[in-house]
Amino acid sequence: MDEPLVAHLRALTFERHPISSPSGLRRAQDYLAAQFHRAGLKVAFHAFRALGGTYKNVIGSLAPSRGAGQRTPPPLIIAAHYDTVEGSPGADDNASGLVVLLEVARALSQMTLSREVRFIAFCLEEEDLLGSLAYAASLREANEQIEGALVLECVGYTSEKKGSQGAPPGTPIAVPTVGDFLAIVGNTASASLADAFQQAATRKCRDLKTISLSVPARGDTLPDTRRSDHAAFWHYGYPALMLTDTANFRNPHYHRSTDTLDTLDISFIQRVARAVAATAVNLPPAHSLNS
Repeated sequence: MDEPLVAHLRALTFERHPISSPSGLRRAQDYLAAQFHRAGLKVAFHAFRALGGTYKNVIGSLAPSRGAGQRTPPPLIIAAHYDTVEGSPGADDNASGLVVLLEVARALSQMTLSREVRFIAFCLEEEDLLGSLAYAASLREANEQIEGALVLECVGYTSEKKGSQGAPPGTPIAVPTVGDFLAIVGNTASASLADAFQQAATRKCRDLKTISLSVPARGDTLPDTRRSDHAAFWHYGYPALMLTDTANFRNPHYHRSTDTLDTLDISFIQRVARAVAATAVNLPPAHSLNS
C-alpha cells in the first residue's frame, strides 16, 4: 500500500463545506498549500468572492526547463476540488482527486518538463462550480492560453460486481456493467487532449481500464457530463477532460456520510496518478484551442 498516498487521504477525509464546516475548508486549503510547497512547487492563491465571502483556489506551479530563447507551449492544468457537500467526509468526492493531484505534483517535480504544469485545488465546486468559473473567467479576461485541463472528479471507487455500473440516460456509448474503469469525459474541442490521455494511459499504465465519451459543444445535451470543474473550462472555450469513476453511477456512498477512506480502491488511485503523470510528461504542444 502506498503510505504517502494513504496519509494524504487520511489528512483530507473530513467534511469541508463553506457553511457547515468552514474551518474544515480552511484546513484543507492550508494542507494543500503546504504539500505543494513541500514538493517544491511555487504556491499561489486565486481569491474570489462568492456566497457573501472570499474563498481561495490553491495553485501550485512547476516551471518548464528551457534554453535561452526557447519558446515553451502553453501550460497544462491538472485540477481537483477540495470542498465537500454538507454531512460527507468526501473520501471519493473528492479527496481521491486531491491525492492524485499531490502525487502527480510530487512525481513531476523530479522530472524535466517541456511546459509549465499548474496544479489547482478548486474551492466551491459543490456550489455550482464557483471557484473554477472564477478562475477560468480570469484566464479568458487575461487572454491566457492553456494547453488544456485534466480535472479529477471522484477517482477512488471501484467494484468488480456485475451490475455495479450505471450510466446517465441517453449516454451514446455502451457502458460496461462492471464498475472497474476510469471514464474520460471530454467535448469535441477536447478530442486531441482525450486521445493524448488515452495513449499515455495505454503505454504507461496498461492495468488501468478506461472508456472515453465525447459530447458536442459544452455538453448541454447530456447534463451529467457537466458535473465538475471541467465544465467551467468548456464554458470559456478551453479544452478540458473530466477523469472520473462516474460518482453516483457507481459509488453508493456518493454525497453520503459513508464516503469514507475504507471504501476506496488505493491501487486504482495509484493507476490513475500514473496515467495523469504520463500524460503531463508526454503531451505534445498541439492541443490548445488558442495556439
